[in-house]
Amino acid sequence: MGSLDNKVVVITGGTSGIGEVAARTLAGMGAQIVLVARDAGRARTTLRTLAGIGHASYLANLALMSEVKRVAAFIASAQPRIDVLINNAGSMFAERQVTEEGLERTFATNHMAYFSMTHELRGCFVTGTRIVCTASDVHRGATLDFDDLQSSKHYSGLTVYGKSKLCNVLFTVELARRLLETGVTANCLHPGVVATRFASDGGDASVASFLRSGITPEEGAKTIIYLASSPEVANVTGQYFYQSRPSTPSKEAQDQNAAARLWVESARLAGLED
Repeated sequence: MGSLDNKVVVITGGTSGIGEVAARTLAGMGAQIVLVARDAGRARTTLRTLAGIGHASYLANLALMSEVKRVAAFIASAQPRIDVLINNAGSMFAERQVTEEGLERTFATNHMAYFSMTHELRGCFVTGTRIVCTASDVHRGATLDFDDLQSSKHYSGLTVYGKSKLCNVLFTVELARRLLETGVTANCLHPGVVATRFASDGGDASVASFLRSGITPEEGAKTIIYLASSPEVANVTGQYFYQSRPSTPSKEAQDQNAAARLWVESARLAGLED
């Protein structure tokens, strides 16, 4: 791993599980950590565990794009340079829920928040900035119906979660293409099946039970840390990683036409110009 002295790392979902481990580890490597969290108590607790000084936290409900825009504006005003953006926050819900903005909640939290946060912070990226997105091998077997991206016709918590993770990979593919000449890289990863509290809050009880038998958060965070800090991947972009190595995602996740169409649809839903 390389030194992160004087580097600013923004991380969503950094107050529990693999995100918290990544935040602690990267702070120990010299990074200044900026947490985006939904729970003030957990944010304060995590900040107290971070080595070094200058760390900060911001509160936001990442299922709401208005909240993403608000918190991103605060971060951008305080941190005009961002060296690493880690889109890591995620959720899964057993029953279909719709936010007050009209977005299905899993799709909003797991994909649209990645898309909008990255877009809103783009002015802070510099040559060498790394964007890291936590995806999952659950994307395998998932397909996107562009006439029903938000699963209004048929809903299954695990199926919809898999679709959101497919969106993460496709978003990374298109983001890397658009950033190709800028010196900013974008990669995504499968952390493994990790024993965390994920899916325990409003999620699928059977999935939560399955996850308890997974690897430790320390093991699951290794690829995030690698992508955020290793000199080996300083110029690598548009790749899907597992266990700190490039891996081949599903055929659907390699569809560049689908990646481009998802970008356009996401921009429309976020109220942005493509």
